[in-house]
Amino acid sequence: MTRALFIIDVQNDFTEEGALGVDGGAAVAAGVTEFLGRHRDDYRVVVASRDWHSSENDNGGHFAVGDMDPDFVDSWPPHCVEGTEGAEYHPALDTGLVDVHIRKGQGVPAYSIFEGTDDAAATVSELLTSRGITDIDVVGLATDYCVRASALDALEHGQHVRVFTDLVAGVAPGSSEAALAELGHAGAVITESGALEEQEA
Repeated sequence: MTRALFIIDVQNDFTEEGALGVDGGAAVAAGVTEFLGRHRDDYRVVVASRDWHSSENDNGGHFAVGDMDPDFVDSWPPHCVEGTEGAEYHPALDTGLVDVHIRKGQGVPAYSIFEGTDDAAATVSELLTSRGITDIDVVGLATDYCVRASALDALEHGQHVRVFTDLVAGVAPGSSEAALAELGHAGAVITESGALEEQEA
């Protein structure tokens, strides 16, 4: 097998009731778990990322603090602060199915999984090379931000990328549709996870 699954930022703060919750976030968490229950053996490695922002500073301007209002483009309300409940994975995501955990945004803005490291400080690029990965499926949150950035970086790293539209959720419909169109134009396959069952039938 040469395929990996990237689970992007399925965290409490990005799901309903969280600091930056998106509609459908909890359903994505449950859907990814259900999907892996059927397809875990299709992947050499399952990698999950989390925003893990510093509690001691504004993370390079990523957090709007004090009198600053977030513009929701480059600056945001505080979210996914290290060690808080908001930074934890959503409980519907079965983390027992995850092989590698990536933390990103530790003191700096970070959107792509490629900007993070694992517990041994290895980069995602190093992980892909060491595991012989050539194909990546991408799911998670949010379609128009971290899913987009992670999938674009995977393409930039020469990977064959698929994005499962039924296992992502975005901040806004328009920007999510634009992100998926951009990814398709860049070379990603935009499909639904159910297409795998159709291929296997």
